[in-house]
Amino acid sequence: MSDDAGRTGFVDLHTHSTASDGTLSPEGVIDAAQRCGLTAIALTDHDTMDGVAAARTAGDRLGIRVIAGAELSAFHDGHEVHLLALHLTHLEALQGRLGELRASRHVRAEKIVEKLNTLGIPIIIDEVLQQSNGGAVGRPHIARALIARGVVHDFREAFTRYLGGAGSAFVPKDHFSIEDAIAIAHEAGALAIWAHPGDGGRRERLEPLVAAGLDGLEIRHPSHSSEDTKRLQALADFFNLVPSGGSDWHGAPDGPRRLGIMNVPAEWLERQDDKLASVEAANGTR
Repeated sequence: MSDDAGRTGFVDLHTHSTASDGTLSPEGVIDAAQRCGLTAIALTDHDTMDGVAAARTAGDRLGIRVIAGAELSAFHDGHEVHLLALHLTHLEALQGRLGELRASRHVRAEKIVEKLNTLGIPIIIDEVLQQSNGGAVGRPHIARALIARGVVHDFREAFTRYLGGAGSAFVPKDHFSIEDAIAIAHEAGALAIWAHPGDGGRRERLEPLVAAGLDGLEIRHPSHSSEDTKRLQALADFFNLVPSGGSDWHGAPDGPRRLGIMNVPAEWLERQDDKLASVEAANGTR
């Protein structure tokens, strides 16, 4: 790609494929990006980079820049926080750590299935793994298995009754600090971006993350209100954080999380490129 790639039009810096809990293959995500007229897209599957190579091959074919990313789950102040590691370059530095996270996901899924069994729901882990199709397993795959069995009608019912924080089969994630997640992103040469902070994205919560090396904020996200967006933009400006944004698309053809819906300007991607260049110039490496 030329140096001007991604500097006109719109980009989407938060998407998922079948490598985690999306419904389209990595190639399918890039095909959809072309149909939307996007100039660049970040593939940010949960705790895995397995879809990046195929996405980049498709991107080269279609003339779309593909940013290697991953979405990491962590905890901060007793609350779950998601971190986007964007612009991964030292992939080998991340493989082992992501393998540990995926193993933790598998153990959690097994515990949820055990709880469902005690509730009289005869689901087995193989049904869940079939839904994940070899990707990083998560609660959406359990929800799909429940829907396939006719236990629930849709995702909302699955999470309300069983899988959500107040659900009867809920199992919390292993605690993984946001500081660890930021360090992992930096080890892989990536920018650490706080994903969809929403109403929780306030100065008192942000300051310790900035001190830990946070690079940016996801300002535009379908879950954000207009007030959230304005506040997060002001905080990003105050702390000199790079802006980011995306649809958090999992493949749905309609609804609030459609690919490209956030109209993220390509100039934001340019600012991320500039941030990476300044880090490399200052340190040579993370």
